[in-house]
Amino acid sequence: MPLLPQEPDMFPEDLLETVAEDAPWWAIYTRSRQEKTLMRRLREDGIPHYGPVIPRRYRSPAGRLRTSFMPLFPNYVFLQGDNEARYTAVCTGCVSRCVAVDDPAELVTDLRQIHSLIQTDHPLAPESRIEPGDMVRIKNGQFAGFEGVVARREHEIRLVVYVRFMNQGVSVALDDCQFEVVEKKVEG
Repeated sequence: MPLLPQEPDMFPEDLLETVAEDAPWWAIYTRSRQEKTLMRRLREDGIPHYGPVIPRRYRSPAGRLRTSFMPLFPNYVFLQGDNEARYTAVCTGCVSRCVAVDDPAELVTDLRQIHSLIQTDHPLAPESRIEPGDMVRIKNGQFAGFEGVVARREHEIRLVVYVRFMNQGVSVALDDCQFEVVEKKVEG
């Protein structure tokens, strides 16, 4: 598969500078590897959005230095707009789920900081706030209210619910956005 040149990750270019603090935002969870496709479609429709993209440098098997542009937050694009804009995004076929942002001002502040960090051209890496061993509670979905310990297997996050008496349990794969930390793992 050929490497594509860098595309805009924000529309309009001054979105984070001009957006009203109380404007509605959506966290759009995309289907696998559909972030850039969704952003292209949103740009064509004139819908404001931001999906931070960072360069990833690596060597090809032939030894050449290559640069690809990867989403900083895989499967996420942040959309600024009303329900109609959200509906347009869903109709692209690239969207798995939409979550309304409860505190748009906080999101815009955070996105401004992320954008500023990307502009420095220093190597960045995404960090998850949820670590294996953390006790968490599920915030939404069919498992809302369940509590358990986070276990990570390869590229997915699994919640393990234990029957402590038997020292056995069962696990289910969930997304980061569904958890809230109840108790951080104590290192020791």
